[in-house]
Amino acid sequence: MYTIEEFDREKTRVLRYILYKKRTEQEVRTKFQKTIEENMLDDIIEYLKEAGYIDDKEYIIKTVNNFKALKNLSIREIKYKLLAKGLSKNDVEDYIYENKEELEDYETKSAENIIYKKSTSMEKDEIKQFLLKKGYKVENINKAMEE
Repeated sequence: MYTIEEFDREKTRVLRYILYKKRTEQEVRTKFQKTIEENMLDDIIEYLKEAGYIDDKEYIIKTVNNFKALKNLSIREIKYKLLAKGLSKNDVEDYIYENKEELEDYETKSAENIIYKKSTSMEKDEIKQFLLKKGYKVENINKAMEE
């Protein structure tokens, strides 16, 4: 067991880590598993989830919005980046399913941006292969090539 003082001290450390930059539950666990005793870490994470500081579903939405604003990615790349953060596969797939249309439009736009950037240095077929390797769907590549 641990004292309330210990709990508060460690909770404050974890909270500072989260407030600096939004983190997933898995990122918090990985960061503190060696320095905070497991039962206490579970309780801290539970407390922070209830208080809304750790919310993996919210994290997915914010992260995808950042990707859409700043990067050109395929839906598959987005999925892998989210899974690499230790998010649940079900949460990630649910999000992708629920936002399918919007993500398909984003993927097509991303492909258009890449085609535009690469068109001066690469042939159409090379660009298509490049996009396929990055996980873009054939129909989205074709749609983007027509634009």
